[in-house]
Amino acid sequence: MHNLQKTFTTYSEEETALVAQDIAGFLKPRDVILLKGELGAGKSTFARALIQALCAEHTEVPSPTFTLVQTYETPNFVVWHFDLYRLNHQQEIYELGIEEAYASGVCLIEWPERLGTALPKAYLEIELSYGDHENERILCLTQR
Repeated sequence: MHNLQKTFTTYSEEETALVAQDIAGFLKPRDVILLKGELGAGKSTFARALIQALCAEHTEVPSPTFTLVQTYETPNFVVWHFDLYRLNHQQEIYELGIEEAYASGVCLIEWPERLGTALPKAYLEIELSYGDHENERILCLTQR
């Protein structure tokens, strides 16, 4: 299987949000996006912009750090936003509805390293890393 890769450099949260909005326009049910990166690299900013592009700009999108998952209704599918940072055991992912999310929704998963064997076969991985300047981010997109 070939992995397709593309890298973007953004210089502000607004530019990172524009990349997320562009990707939102291509999403369909059963798509999975894995958001990787250090704390503060912009995973939640990216997720918020993508969800608001699909729902409405004024949609409140809190980070699901403590609830572990939030869902959002769009006209065509449900968006499942998982934040697995506080996941204690891999088995908990099934209690959160990951199988239902994979089967019919669009999944945004922060801290996907904690999925273990629950990693889907196909996904878009977006790794956000710090650039040389304060608000600069490098977004490496890999389609698997």
